[in-house]
Amino acid sequence: MEETIGVTEAAQIPRQRGEQLMDHAVRYAEERHWDVFPGTWLEASEGEEFCSCGDTECPAPGAHAARPDWASQATGSAAGARRMWGKHPKAAVLLPTGRTFDVLEVPESAGFLALARLERMELPLGPVISTPDRRMLFLVLPGGAAKAPALVRDLGWAPSSLDLVPRGQGHSLAAPPPRVRCPVPTRTRKNVPAAV
Repeated sequence: MEETIGVTEAAQIPRQRGEQLMDHAVRYAEERHWDVFPGTWLEASEGEEFCSCGDTECPAPGAHAARPDWASQATGSAAGARRMWGKHPKAAVLLPTGRTFDVLEVPESAGFLALARLERMELPLGPVISTPDRRMLFLVLPGGAAKAPALVRDLGWAPSSLDLVPRGQGHSLAAPPPRVRCPVPTRTRKNVPAAV
C-alpha cells in the first residue's frame, strides 16, 4: 500500500476530557475528511450503565447505529456533524467503513506481530486503533477487507485461526475516544457495528 487513507500526517489523539463529542465528529470530518454519523450512547441509572437503544442484551452498548438508515445519514460536512450532534450531544461518533477506509480487526497479539512485520518490511501504515477489549483495528484502503482473507490464506493461515474480522461496505466502527462499557463485544450483527 503506497497511498495513505485520508491522512497526510500523524494527527493527535483527541482528548477525552473537556471536549464534546461534537468536537470530535467535526474534527474527523474537517481534518481527516471522513464521514461520520451519530450512534447510541450510554445512560446511567442506579449505578449501572445501559445502551440508549433500550436493549438490555445490547451487543455494543453505547457504540452502534441508532437508526437503520445510518448509511444515508453519514456526512463528511463539519456543518452537518454540528447539526447532528447538536440534536444528540451524547451520541457516539461512528465512522462508516467501505468508503474512505476498510477495517481489519484482529486480537492484540496478532496485531502487534503484524505491526512488527510491516515495520521490518518498511511498508507505509494507515491508522491503527487499540480497543479496550484487547483488539486492534487496522484502517486500510477501501477493498482491503474483501482481499484480506485470501491474502492471509496465501500466507498459509486460516482467517478464522487469526480471528480476523474484516469490515467493509455496510459496517462501521466507533471512533476514539470511546464511550463504551468494557468489555465490549467486537462482532457485528446486522446493521449494528462493532464498538471500539
